[in-house]
Amino acid sequence: RRPADTEIDWKAYMQEVEGFANGTLDYTQLKGDTGPLVYPAGFVYIFLGLYYATGRGSDIRLAQYLFAGLYLLNLLLVFRIYCRTNKVPPYVFFFMCCASYRIHSIFVLRLFNDPVAMAILFLAINLFLEERWSWGCLLFSLAVSVKMNILLFAPGLLFLLLQRFGLLGCIPKLCICALLQVVLGLPFLLVNPVGYLTRSFDLGRQFQFKWTVNWRFLPEEVFQNRVFHAALLLAHLAGLGLFALHRWHRSCAGQLGSCCGITPPASCVCPLNANAWIVFILFSSNFLGVCCSRSLHYQFYVWYFHTLPYLLWCTPTTKLAHMPKVLLLGVIELCWNTYPSTVCSSLSLHICHGLILLQLWYGTAPTPVSHTPPPSRKPTAMSKKAQ
Repeated sequence: RRPADTEIDWKAYMQEVEGFANGTLDYTQLKGDTGPLVYPAGFVYIFLGLYYATGRGSDIRLAQYLFAGLYLLNLLLVFRIYCRTNKVPPYVFFFMCCASYRIHSIFVLRLFNDPVAMAILFLAINLFLEERWSWGCLLFSLAVSVKMNILLFAPGLLFLLLQRFGLLGCIPKLCICALLQVVLGLPFLLVNPVGYLTRSFDLGRQFQFKWTVNWRFLPEEVFQNRVFHAALLLAHLAGLGLFALHRWHRSCAGQLGSCCGITPPASCVCPLNANAWIVFILFSSNFLGVCCSRSLHYQFYVWYFHTLPYLLWCTPTTKLAHMPKVLLLGVIELCWNTYPSTVCSSLSLHICHGLILLQLWYGTAPTPVSHTPPPSRKPTAMSKKAQ
């Protein structure tokens, strides 16, 4: 039997797109039982297709079958990324496929829009690995139009574009991203541009304390305080700056360079077709954003669940170090399966995030170059017998 709350978000999604199906183009008038529509236009088009495919949203079982197919497709895209990097041991894929009740619930039971955005994102990353940057940017922008959490990958993508194409060369790629947003939002922009932009790209939205997974140990007044939000933003920007200057730039000179399958000089920068380098930058960019998020809700777990194995195993690992990494995955899973969240579960989640960040920072540090003294030019004394 389906749990009673399974239908809540799905029904709200259907109510929001039903207004558009009936001809409403004012974004501020698109609402559901859970409140106003707060996602960009790509969400509307995709879920409008699901609205008609499921008999105006009434056939939830069919919708779950469709999302089960999306789940399998998502796994296929993730596995393809991991196979290109060749860093994660095969047994870890068992945990990714079978050991997360929360992920199965997010995809197949609750029918959230987060999995849709992430599946498109992983398809874009596959295109980046194939050096199809224009198509990858198009799909990246499409993923953003489904849900804005994809923007957490944007700093890493911008860094990659600047490294690959230079300042002038990356402008056309950024124009592709911007143009798609304009095209998708055009029907709503023509009617109420301010309403569309403020609703679909609202970065100042307040979250309810009762749903937070990561900040339960804080008093509610601190959780809602704007100064706290500003501090998290500064921490996020500082983390991105540090990684961009000291880890993304030098990742090939350190231990991460070995996973690219090349042995470059310590002063060089890995070529952009080094798959492990591309994936490391994108996944670590997203992970920094997750660590500094103002609030993580239960469906947000899918934002970084499939990236965790790579973040844990992209650095050199001894045989004895595999078990602590598996333990970290298990503790994170336990934190996300604790409902409602507790002081202990939220603190444990932050500790796990901190340990992963420390591993990424120290595990990808540039290898110090040993300066051996030059050989002496003075000829060695030879014995009289040798002469």
